Amino acid sequence: MFELEYRRKGFRRIAGVDEVGRGPLAGPVVAAACLIPEPDSIEGVRDSKALSAKNRQKLFWSIIKRSLVGVGVINEREIDRLNILQASLLAMREAVLKLPVMPDLLLIDGPFKIDLPIEQIPIIGGDAKVVSIGAASIVAKVTRDAIMDNFGREYPEYGFHIHKGYGTSAHLAALEAQGPSPIHRMSFRPVAEAQLKVKA
Repeated sequence: MFELEYRRKGFRRIAGVDEVGRGPLAGPVVAAACLIPEPDSIEGVRDSKALSAKNRQKLFWSIIKRSLVGVGVINEREIDRLNILQASLLAMREAVLKLPVMPDLLLIDGPFKIDLPIEQIPIIGGDAKVVSIGAASIVAKVTRDAIMDNFGREYPEYGFHIHKGYGTSAHLAALEAQGPSPIHRMSFRPVAEAQLKVKA
């Protein structure tokens, strides 16, 4: 276990960090940071993409009860302004800063570090290897899905509650028929093309 290895090296407040929502055409990118005092106290944690929605929801509450959690949300306008990579890194930074205590080590899913003066270890595929990163991926995914469910009620014609903003065939068909909604990412090609058709 990664956390145990680094505790033996003297780190005491180790947080896993992950984000979800880089690929969708609409809605925010959401990141979470999880500092789990006893990582082996939560069974079944792994990459959120490998879990059913029901299991994610169940684990979400276990993580919330047993962890210190911070969440960062960067909306579609900021994604358009910054680009999706920078927005994702900003969401992760925001998630860490919202933790009630400052970690002394960050284990980050992926190849990038974030802009904080904290020791950091990027881990490719970390959400499937590290309990605290897997926990962060679950918290971020459940949080983002809830946001998109709300947008599904606000903009029912797009079906956000079903596809969560990802570019499914149904979403692309709705985008072509309706044009972009206020929560679409205008810098993403399918959305920009749909907007051009509306203006034509």
